[in-house]
Amino acid sequence: MELGVYAVIAVAVIVGVAAFARKLGVAAPIILVIVGVTLSVLPGVPDIEVPPEIILDGLLPPILYAAAISVPLTDFRRNLAPIAGLSVFLVVVTAFASGFVLYTMLPDLNLAAAIALGAIISPPDAVAATSIGRKLGLPPRLLTVLEGEGLVNDATALVLLRTALAAAVGTLATPLAGVLDFFSAVIIALVIGLVVGFVTVWVRSKLSDPVLDTALSVVVPFAAFAPTEALHGSGVLAVVVTGLYTGHASPRQFSAQARISDQINWRTIQFLLENGVFLLIGLELRTLIADVEHPEILSVWDAVGIGLIAMASLVVIRYILIGPLILALRRRGERAEKQVLREWLMISYFRDHPVRYRWQAQRKQRAEQRYERHRSDLEEFRQEAIDWKGGVVLGWSGMRGVVTLAAAQSLPGDIPYRPQLILIAFTVAFVSLVVQGGTLPWLIRALGLQGIDVKDDRRLLAQLLDDLSEAGLAVLDDPEAASGATSPVDPEVVERVRQTTYLRAEAAWERIVLHDTPPEGRPHHVYRTLRLAVVDAERDRLHVERARGAYPSRILSEAQSMLDIEETRLQSRAR
Repeated sequence: MELGVYAVIAVAVIVGVAAFARKLGVAAPIILVIVGVTLSVLPGVPDIEVPPEIILDGLLPPILYAAAISVPLTDFRRNLAPIAGLSVFLVVVTAFASGFVLYTMLPDLNLAAAIALGAIISPPDAVAATSIGRKLGLPPRLLTVLEGEGLVNDATALVLLRTALAAAVGTLATPLAGVLDFFSAVIIALVIGLVVGFVTVWVRSKLSDPVLDTALSVVVPFAAFAPTEALHGSGVLAVVVTGLYTGHASPRQFSAQARISDQINWRTIQFLLENGVFLLIGLELRTLIADVEHPEILSVWDAVGIGLIAMASLVVIRYILIGPLILALRRRGERAEKQVLREWLMISYFRDHPVRYRWQAQRKQRAEQRYERHRSDLEEFRQEAIDWKGGVVLGWSGMRGVVTLAAAQSLPGDIPYRPQLILIAFTVAFVSLVVQGGTLPWLIRALGLQGIDVKDDRRLLAQLLDDLSEAGLAVLDDPEAASGATSPVDPEVVERVRQTTYLRAEAAWERIVLHDTPPEGRPHHVYRTLRLAVVDAERDRLHVERARGAYPSRILSEAQSMLDIEETRLQSRAR
């Protein structure tokens, strides 16, 4: 009963803070951490201590899965190099460098345990950074890199933490064993993640009941996480791989209703869990301070001071490594240009020489596909190149979050300074969220970074809709075959389908050509307004019929669903 009351209060606080944060223009996680700290020191508020396995095993998999299914696999592939550099190489270097700094300040802590703490505070949490970036209009490529880093770096840090703790207690034979354990964890995660993704997508594609599909989708992240952890792999990475595969396969394998349901359900789950864990970070402050033992050895303020020093070292290390990363991205763009040129020359060769054999035709087709894909990648690199301004934002976006605190609480009880180490990790997470997260909007504005070009996006959307309409209307050349009719199709029906198909592209071009015209003067806006008015009137009549009880409930529900779909379609076009 008491737990239920706290849950209701927590959800109310999360929703209220999120609504207030949108009006204020500040990321909700930052405010929630501050609210949590404020609530923790109020009299009457109970001590909050969440077992780390609840977060690491219970909350982290669905949070990462919800984020992974929304990341386009194409964007992830294009930015795999910077994502890998930030989420693997940077995390490892940061763990060792910051661990050495902590080792020099804590005499009773051996080097392996210090590196374990370095692994705990090394992975940034990109939730606050991406939420701020979207609000202020960060370039899409920067957002993709930040999201990709946030998805993968937790896996690197947790595997490194496991290896460092094994070395600290003497169960790790050699450093080579630690390296092999790391690669083994990655390979196991990749294999299980792909297998779980393939199997669950196949099973869900066979389900027509949205309730069953939703129920199965909720357990997918745990289906990837649990067996991977049991085989000593990286469960976090397995969840990310499953999520990326599911998000990539859903347009072909899932129905439109399943995709809409997935989007709404996982956005809700992601919203509650992500914001809930940030509130928990703040609420645990009083408990963390009360747990500090032997303050004469290392007091609370000493731990906070060490946390601030560790925080400063993390920022310095991140900026030192960001510079070479930006330089490597520039050189990668130059190599991409040369690769596209070579592939163009190969295609030119095939055009100048006739294809005589089947294997030549297949080779030509593969070359053309590679050329189109790599040319698209090159255009993306040119249009969204990450320069020094983007590097500054990437360096300042390394905020720590829930994984840092939960991993710190998972430290064994016999490790020296354990309560103080947890407080150090809390200090790093809290200061990075409030200071870096709070100043990131100012930094983005000061650098003058430009986000998405809305006008150009509208033009590209109109072009894409033209292409889609052209392909779609091609089936009307033979309407009998397309509809499966045994008799000729009425030309008026064909023309009605043709005009309905044109509406989408015409409305998209209208927003570009008539962008200076008030909305009420645009024909398609008037059409949508009138159609929505008709739907509203039909809904009012439906309410009357529901009150009268003249129709069965199942018929009323079906009519309600039809009106909801129509209203959603019209409102989506109005955006």
